[in-house]
Amino acid sequence: MNSELTIAAIQNTTTIPVMESFYTIQGEGYHQGRAAWFVRLGGCDVGCIWCDVKESWNADAHAKKEIAAIVAELRQAPTGIVVITGGEPLMHNLDGLTRELKLEGYQTHIETSGSSPLSGTWDWICLSPKKFKAPLPEVVAAANELKVVIFNMSDFAWAEQYAAQTNPGCKLYLQPEWSKSSKLLPAIVEYIKDHPKWELSLQIHKYINVP
Repeated sequence: MNSELTIAAIQNTTTIPVMESFYTIQGEGYHQGRAAWFVRLGGCDVGCIWCDVKESWNADAHAKKEIAAIVAELRQAPTGIVVITGGEPLMHNLDGLTRELKLEGYQTHIETSGSSPLSGTWDWICLSPKKFKAPLPEVVAAANELKVVIFNMSDFAWAEQYAAQTNPGCKLYLQPEWSKSSKLLPAIVEYIKDHPKWELSLQIHKYINVP
């Protein structure tokens, strides 16, 4: 991938590269519509061809922040939810960050492909597996939410493979890839009608033009 840092090197750092940090509403999945502070970390080795934040891939391109500085920035927002996203956030060891967030009383959420080892203490794990690099079994088993992006019709069968591996309480979502939404939505709606264990996730933040 673009970053010269290996996964091992990234995990051993004492600071974390942050691409951006912002206050908005959660636009996808189970917590859709809730106010949340997002921290987008730099670094990704998954390489989705349809990724809309490819600029996050190179960890070296983003300033490294001390954990204390990250937490201090969050205090300006009234929300209790902090979403750690990427890039692929689990390329970093997140034990220290989540420990500090929990001490401040925040709910810790993560959005991950699950392709790197699980670290951190989480109130909510949203797993969005990718074909480009498979999720680790430990992350699949821990997921509170499975959100599968549908890019091709064959992705429905692929989604079922991971749904079968999740824990019984895991919420299941199908989400159309943004550039194909108008084409794929009818098929997703029909699939959910036939398989009602699944629910529809839409990227509402893109429809209403918020981060």
